[in-house]
Amino acid sequence: MNVLNKDNYALKLSYPLSIEYDNAAYVPMQPLPKRISVNVSGDGWTLLQKSWLNFNANPVVYRVQNPSVTSFINSTTLTDQITEMFPTLHVNYVVADTFELKFEPKIRKIIPIRVDSAGIDMRDGYVISSFINVSPSLISVDGPVSEIKSYPDTIRVRVPTPKIQNNYDESLPIPLPVSPLVEVSHRDVYISFEVAQFLNAAPQE
Repeated sequence: MNVLNKDNYALKLSYPLSIEYDNAAYVPMQPLPKRISVNVSGDGWTLLQKSWLNFNANPVVYRVQNPSVTSFINSTTLTDQITEMFPTLHVNYVVADTFELKFEPKIRKIIPIRVDSAGIDMRDGYVISSFINVSPSLISVDGPVSEIKSYPDTIRVRVPTPKIQNNYDESLPIPLPVSPLVEVSHRDVYISFEVAQFLNAAPQE
């Protein structure tokens, strides 16, 4: 008990960190840090009490005001915030998983979907007898500028079924790359069309 009454004990606490930014306008290009390690010092009783608290309840909130020019977490600001949260302790230093930040502006691109009609394989004697229905005919992709610029202006979907002789009605995957940084409105497209048998005209007498 006497030992706990003494000052100048140090303790390392693991504390949750929440990075806030305008997520409607920017995308983080690397995982954001989720926790920080806080080295604090004080008397034994206070440190014992803090070590028993549930530190997952209220994370430290670090606000990025201008993501386009912010490249790191300001450790001084972070330390000041921790100090306000633990007024009975002395915050020696703060260590995050990483202090580096990288954001890019988020943009949206609308891409039309087209069917590769010339590549549809029909059985001999059969033809497409209706419009080719495509749903959706447009999709949107949202993500960082550097990735969205690499997406095509038009997406052409190939019908893979060989020797078609019946009405066609299928849902097909849209050929797009998968990226954790890009949100795609649709991953599949519904394609349908009617098929008729081509009848040769009766021979002339």
